[in-house]
This record gives sequence, structure tokens and C-alpha cells, in this order.
Amino acid sequence: MQVTPAAGAPGSPTVRQLLLLSIPALVIGVASAVVLWLVDLLAEQLHTVLWEALPGVFGADAATPWWILVVLTATGAAVGLVVQFAPGHAGVDSATTELDAPPMPILVVPGLLVAVTLSLAGGVSLGPENPIIAINTALAVTVLARLTKAVPQQLVVLLAVSATIGALFGTPVAAALVLTGTVAAVKAGGALWDKLFLPLAAAGAGAVTMHLLGGSSISFSVTPMGEVEPVFVLTGLVIAAASALAGVLAAWLLPIVHRAFHSLRHPLLYTTLGGLALGVLGMIGGPMTLFKGLEQTGELIEHPERYAPAQLALFAGIKIIALVIAAAAGFRGGRIFPAVFIGVALGLLGYALIPGVPMSLAIACGALGIVLAATKDGWIAIFVGVALVGDPLVLPLLCVIVLPVWLIVTKAPELVVHPRERSDPDAEAAPAAS
Repeated sequence: MQVTPAAGAPGSPTVRQLLLLSIPALVIGVASAVVLWLVDLLAEQLHTVLWEALPGVFGADAATPWWILVVLTATGAAVGLVVQFAPGHAGVDSATTELDAPPMPILVVPGLLVAVTLSLAGGVSLGPENPIIAINTALAVTVLARLTKAVPQQLVVLLAVSATIGALFGTPVAAALVLTGTVAAVKAGGALWDKLFLPLAAAGAGAVTMHLLGGSSISFSVTPMGEVEPVFVLTGLVIAAASALAGVLAAWLLPIVHRAFHSLRHPLLYTTLGGLALGVLGMIGGPMTLFKGLEQTGELIEHPERYAPAQLALFAGIKIIALVIAAAAGFRGGRIFPAVFIGVALGLLGYALIPGVPMSLAIACGALGIVLAATKDGWIAIFVGVALVGDPLVLPLLCVIVLPVWLIVTKAPELVVHPRERSDPDAEAAPAAS
């Protein structure tokens, strides 16, 4: 990504220009949060129909195995219809994109909105992050291009990504950590904070707006760990390494499963088949292994005593397979939120099996390991681990533990399908905007 030069360098924006550019940054931040909130609201309403109102009509409930199978299969068929026939084919396959993918044409937005809403409501094991960032980027680029030429498109993209990440995680810190490497690489004068000024303004506006709208948060209440002991580095490392290996396994499987599904060529076929497979997994794992996983993560953290080690291992195993299938089968969604659920389940499993490890450290290390494997970003992995448990004492331990875990994941495959790993020309992918 490329942004405008930072203030303070020759040819860089003045303070006045930064203040003027803060106006579109704040507008993009607020608008991005509103779009995310509206999508969440639509998904919640559809979720209520699918999982609370309709089951009773047929003598079932949300945990009835055959109902889970029916809803996930129907969701797969519905998403497949959108991907196959909607203008722009609901955008680029989410399994092949990073968070900061190039902006897509505006005509793709309606189909992608429908596809991600169906996935979120229907129980698919993907989060909203990739599609929402793509939608907000397309909207911001299109609207600002019509209103003014004063804001470069590259900067608009950066602001939309920052704003959406801030809204998703409820804090601009997440956006700052994700984008630090990007903006630091910009060949311009000025301090790093000069370059982060506008992205942080957008992310802060997005985060505050999401809180005002009553959006969800990834922060939960966990008993603080108390005093730090040297052995915690070792026990935390064991949990984080095991979680990272689970992420590496998922990353290794994703392109293989992606090729298998996409060999069917038609989105309606492979997405329906993916929904059927997710339904079977849901029958085995139950409602806890469905959806993006944020509410389920909260359930695990707030009531760990309800789940035996065998159940936690089952939840983690089912969710890993569900994440790979959902990403590979053409559903539109992100991989971070379900990965966090997997990490928390593995962290609590470690807490149950390893004597003396504090719960907050176990949860944070479980999340750190798999998020590091999924994103290849140590800052966001540390942030997620600390944010989940709200215990600042885990921070210095995570900063040490992340180093050997990085050696495990650095040469491992990413949790994304690269073009050379795809078996088809990805005909449903919409072209990037010029």
C-alpha cells in the first residue's frame, strides 16, 4: 500500500493539510463502522429467523442436529446462487485475499453484502472482516472519487482499511499495529506517527462509532494472573506452540481443500457441498462450533468450568476443519475470528491439562499462537491475546513467547490460497478497480 508522505519532510503535507485530510478520515471512519453495524444487524435479524423462530415450527430448536444440517446446506446453496449469478459474483474469493486487498468495483458490493450476511446468519465458520473491508473500501473510493480528487485513492484505501479494523476490534490500536509495517515502509520523511496520523484518525472514529452503536467487543473478563513466575514462560510457550501448529495445519490444508471444491467449477455446486459438510460438522460439534465464533469465545471464557478437556479438544478440532472448509468452499468471510475461538479452546485445554498455568495466560497464549500462524503478524497476535483477557501482566510474557513461536510459523504456509495454488481461473472473481 502507498500513502501520502508524512508531515515534516520536504514535499510532505503541512499541518493544515493533515487537518483538512482528517475530515475525510473521520467521515470514512464513521461510515465504515455504520456499514459494519448494519451488516451485523441484518445478520442478527436473519439469525433470529433461522435459529429461533423457524425451528419451533418444525418441532426443533437451534441445537437439533438435523436442523443444523438443513440450515447450513441451505445457506451454502443460497450463497452459491449469489456467487454464481450476482453482478461481480460477490467479489474475489475470500480465501485468496488479505485484509488489504485492492478495491473492487462498486457493482460488486450488493452481491457481497448478501453473501456475507447469509454466511454470518447461517452459521458459517467465518468472520466478517475481509468482506466488510472490501465493501467499505469500494464505497469510500467510489464516493470520494465523485466528490473530490484531492485525496489520493491509495490513501482512501488505507483509511477505509484502518477504519474497518478499528470498528471490528473496537480500538484504533488494532489498526495501528496491523498497518505499522505498511506505513513504515513508505519512502517519505517524518516520524512514524506522522504517517499513522490519518489512519489512526479513521480507526479511532470507527472504533468510537462502533461503541456508540453498541457493537460487540473481543475483550472479556478473566481473573488476572497475579505474580509472574519464570515457569510461566515455558508453560505459555507449550500452549502457544501447540496452537500455532494447529494454525499451520489449517494453512497446509486450505489450498488442498480449495482445489478439491473448486474442481467442481460451478459456485452453486461447491458452495452447497461446503454447506452440507459444515452441517455435518455442526451436527457433531453442536452450536458451539458454528458462526464466526465471537459469542462462543465469550461463552468459553466466561464459563470454562462447563467444558471438559475432551469437549474443548472436540470444539477446537471441529472448528479448524470448519474454518478450512468454509474458506475453501467459496463462502465470503474472514479467518481471524474463528481462529480466535480455536485459540481460546486450545488455551483452556492447556489450562485444564497443565498444572499451575494461570487461565489468563493460557487463553492469551492459545490465541497468540494460531493468530500468529494465520496472519504472520506478531503485533496483531500479541494484541488479540492481551485484549481477550484484559490482563496487562500477560503482555511481557507474550512478547517473549512470541519469538520462538515465530520460528515455528515464519516459513510455514500462510492461511490464504495464492493464485498459483488455485485449480481454476477463479472466474467468479471480480476485477480490481482501476
